[in-house]
Amino acid sequence: MDPQTFIKNFADQFEDIDPSTFSLETQFRDIEDWSSLTALSIIAMVDESYKVKLTGDDIKKSKTLRDIFMIVKSKV
Repeated sequence: MDPQTFIKNFADQFEDIDPSTFSLETQFRDIEDWSSLTALSIIAMVDESYKVKLTGDDIKKSKTLRDIFMIVKSKV
């Protein structure tokens, strides 16, 4: 699983934010457009792209994209 592809897929869930501003160190809750609907979009994207069931608890205990990336990677 490629980190840069994961970052791009994650960034694609935000309409008005330049994907190049995202990195594994991005604290996604600090993104102005972050919401519970975005969290659901992330869960759906992970399911569709990686065939991994990401849970709300997985997102709650994560702070950065790296945290989510590592959870998804461990479940692939």
